[in-house]
Amino acid sequence: MEITRRRSAELFAVLQGEASTQAERDGSRDALVHLHLPLVEHCARRFRNRGEPLEDLVQVGTIGLIKSIDRFDTERGVEFSTYATPTIIGEIKRYFRDKGWAIRVPRRLQELRMQIGTASAELTQSLGRSPTARELAERIGCTVEEIVEGIESSNAYSTLSLDATDDSDDSTASMLDAIGVDDQGLEHVEIRESIKPLLDRLDAREKKILLLRFFKNMTQSQIAAEIGVSQMHVSRLLNRTLERLRTSLEQAD
Repeated sequence: MEITRRRSAELFAVLQGEASTQAERDGSRDALVHLHLPLVEHCARRFRNRGEPLEDLVQVGTIGLIKSIDRFDTERGVEFSTYATPTIIGEIKRYFRDKGWAIRVPRRLQELRMQIGTASAELTQSLGRSPTARELAERIGCTVEEIVEGIESSNAYSTLSLDATDDSDDSTASMLDAIGVDDQGLEHVEIRESIKPLLDRLDAREKKILLLRFFKNMTQSQIAAEIGVSQMHVSRLLNRTLERLRTSLEQAD
């Protein structure tokens, strides 16, 4: 530990020394990163078993280490490891926060959501009730519109799969099964409504022929046997009726 501390001080002296060349500074910076990688690995291991590979956490933590090296001031009298640890851990926590959102939203809204959660808990405790949007805005120091936007963005934090089932019973039905579909019959509503008054004008036999042909799917021979006329007569009646309906619809349009 003492060797690491002494070596770190030597490298920072070169990195921040006015007489050092750019090549010497770059070399010292790289050496400081490698020297303190064990600190990054130590911080990253605190977040194991949270669904992310340790290698990825070390990579993210290294970004925090580099930021710490660039910002560290040796004249503060603080150990570099003490200074760097919160930055490294903060970078890893930010990584988890960003990964936790199901839909990508601006960092500003992600941070505002956390502020709203903290302020809401504090105000609920002190007021004995849920705070209003204006009270939250005054507490955080933003506008009411921003509070509303932050609350709405919370809906993007987690989503429910359409394949998810209802845990309240033993049913295997998914959310997708509960979503309605387009009724194909809606496409024909306008036509049916337009043709209804025209059908009312037909005589009983013409109506019956249309009913047997298009609703009961009977052949012209079956219709002829049903109403007691020849198939040829059924054909003529059907064609004449359809032509009258077609002409009436065209005139109506």
